Amino acid sequence: MTQVRWGIVGPGNIARNFADGLAGATSGTLKAIASRDADRRRDFGDCYDIASSDRHATYDALLADADIDAVYVATPHPFHAEQGLSVIRAGKALLLEKPAGLNAAEVVALTEAAAQEGVFFMEAYMYRCHPQIARLLAMLAAGTIGTVRHIRAAFGFATAVNPKGRLFDRALAGGGILDVGGYPVSAARLIAGAATGKPFAEPVSVKGAGTIGTTGVDETAYALLTFADGITAEVACAITRRMDSTLYIEGTGGSITLPTPWMPGRDAAPSNAEIHVTSNGETTIERVESPEHLFTFEAEAASRAILAGDRAAAYPAPDAADSIGTAHVLDQWRAQVGYATFAEAPGVVRVLPGTLPSGLPPIPTVAIPGIDKPVSRLVLGCDNRDTPAEGAIVWDAWMEAGGTAFDTAAVYGGGRHEAVLGQWIASRGVADEIVVIAKGAHTPYCLPQAIGVQLDQSLERLQLARTPLYILHRDNTDVPVGEFVDAMNRLIDAGRVGIWGGSNWSVARFAEARAHAEANGLTGPAALNNNLSLAVMEKPVWDGCVTSNDAETLAYLRDEDILHLSWSSQARGYFLPADLRDRLPADTAPETCFGSPANAERRIRAGTLAVEKGVSAHNIATAWVLAQSFPSLALVGPRSPGEIASTLPGLAVSLTGAERDWLNLERDDRAG
Repeated sequence: MTQVRWGIVGPGNIARNFADGLAGATSGTLKAIASRDADRRRDFGDCYDIASSDRHATYDALLADADIDAVYVATPHPFHAEQGLSVIRAGKALLLEKPAGLNAAEVVALTEAAAQEGVFFMEAYMYRCHPQIARLLAMLAAGTIGTVRHIRAAFGFATAVNPKGRLFDRALAGGGILDVGGYPVSAARLIAGAATGKPFAEPVSVKGAGTIGTTGVDETAYALLTFADGITAEVACAITRRMDSTLYIEGTGGSITLPTPWMPGRDAAPSNAEIHVTSNGETTIERVESPEHLFTFEAEAASRAILAGDRAAAYPAPDAADSIGTAHVLDQWRAQVGYATFAEAPGVVRVLPGTLPSGLPPIPTVAIPGIDKPVSRLVLGCDNRDTPAEGAIVWDAWMEAGGTAFDTAAVYGGGRHEAVLGQWIASRGVADEIVVIAKGAHTPYCLPQAIGVQLDQSLERLQLARTPLYILHRDNTDVPVGEFVDAMNRLIDAGRVGIWGGSNWSVARFAEARAHAEANGLTGPAALNNNLSLAVMEKPVWDGCVTSNDAETLAYLRDEDILHLSWSSQARGYFLPADLRDRLPADTAPETCFGSPANAERRIRAGTLAVEKGVSAHNIATAWVLAQSFPSLALVGPRSPGEIASTLPGLAVSLTGAERDWLNLERDDRAG
């Protein structure tokens, strides 16, 4: 292949810009178009001399075309992620118009899918490929203006309000932040990173303000970004106000201004630009002569990378991590302004297909006495999704993978996480299909008289009438255990709870509760919900946490055949590769809570066995929890579909008793 053969989805104005730019590229050529609108398909095809056979009436037809190597998606914002995933799953390279997703969770799903399929992915910020940006970065690296201290960037234009127009229609995710706010944000992150020798930097705080118009979208917005090294950035955008759409960088030894950072040349060649450098009160102007069309640089950068077999274009074009970071800032900015897209509204029904790769082992289910629905052996922790939109992506993927069990608690997010899970359950109508494990009675409200009140709050947030399994989140040994047993039985009798259990309870206290129940004709705890992972917890992750990985507890669970639901079953990522273990706060990081010579040896053994079985050490750790000789469920906490996909191979691993004991250092070999 000497040229990348491109197809375009969505023949609008921005697609025409890309097609014009592609005409000037040497490494790529336009071959096909896809549009459901026959008139637009005809007009675009005629304009760019596309053969009739390559004018596809459906997107699927274009994706099925073996003569297409790469696809540029230029449809309205809400369709970017869905159509981008379709391109990726078809094995085509993807250039996706910004914003790649309506929120960071969608962008994460896209980048994960591209990595899984081994295809090129790039978010189409064309300005990053123009030579003035490379020149700017070279000046910063050379210390032309000393140390960077402040950045000011804006992209704003004045348009008459049109409720049905793309920019103002909330159903099309209109508004300034999603349309043009990514330009100043991505530039600020790029420059703050370059100032410290990195591809980009993430702000430690985002403070924003703005105005929401009559159609419900942000019309003007401002934000202050603060970076860890003290660099600050003012960013602004607007769709109803003309702004000084420049890029200004202040340093200790001067300043640099780009008068036309975003669209030099706009819709036609040349795309000449200027860089103004001020030092010691004098300003010099460096001209960047670019006879090419602005979009030619983007088309050429993407095409060259695809021809080379790369999965990203060369810096300073944005890579996957850069796009995710920009999306995170846009999410925070919108939250500060008070603009939630339709996809983030309560009761959201937006579904994003294609987030999981094919060929994953399904999550097996088991029957648990007292629960009238099958329970998946992996249980999804729901303590980290703040909006229905980001939650839906993970929870839809979980059900697609065969997961039926969801774990939540009254204290997660101060109740917010229960509420967003409840909104998703209602929007999907799956209350009768899934098992929601709820938890309450967390310290300092671990009191028998508080349990019913907390349960009522949880069920109201979850929009459920009952929970099949209710867990007391902590124990309070100052209270006689019988009082907890009595309180739980009142809730069972009222039809609000199916079976119950204790989390972070000692085995002695758990056994005492069961004995009290048996002696009084009551229902005792049926499940113990402690930490159980191949790595033994050396330091409690949080106050009051208890591990079940000790000889006494394991023997009790085996002898009494007790259901165990393990939290942090993967030891907070202790068995992941080293570069993936540092994503948690230092006080609860895997090495902090699980680091020890014995656990290091367990990790070595897990790695050895992983090589033999063709999986990861992380998967071996999951398989170890599921391989116990008592009923054992593993609570896992994937934050994205990709993390679900990387967890599931552990389900295909069958450990022998000897392998299980060897991994836990209970024997020196796996024989017998």
